[in-house]
Amino acid sequence: MGAARFVIRRADLADEETLDRAGQIAGESYVDGGHIAADAAYVTHLTDATVRARDAELWVAQDPESEAVLGSVAFVAPGSRLAELAKEREGEFRMLTVDAAARGRGVGEALVRHCLARARELDLAALVLSTQPSMRSAHRIYERLGFTRTPARDWSPVAGVHLLTYRLEL
Repeated sequence: MGAARFVIRRADLADEETLDRAGQIAGESYVDGGHIAADAAYVTHLTDATVRARDAELWVAQDPESEAVLGSVAFVAPGSRLAELAKEREGEFRMLTVDAAARGRGVGEALVRHCLARARELDLAALVLSTQPSMRSAHRIYERLGFTRTPARDWSPVAGVHLLTYRLEL
């Protein structure tokens, strides 16, 4: 088999270029994907990857040759300020995003698998996530990896936004 198509590494707070690109990809993924309006307040959170790197673990997928950021995900360990859904002994991941040009290369699935491995390293009982109903491509990844819907945990962070939830017991 040839060289790796991409590598996954933890983003460093000092690497402003990587953080800026990860934030840009996140904003573009949500807005261009039709998941939120360009003027939505949440865009500010999406584009600020520094907060995710500081308050959680921001993992990026990069092209090994060009070092271009292809996507990112925030792994949220228990006790993190970014936890929204996780209960005791559950990890969570948030803001899984992939650059439009890198879609279909397995980047999203690899980032989710990395979160699963990280949760197992921390000996967590489960990994959970929230997702918008319109994010059907992501849902297919989650279901393929064994996540199951948990409708009793679905929630709305703000009026007019309904989030679906998934969980995978480890």
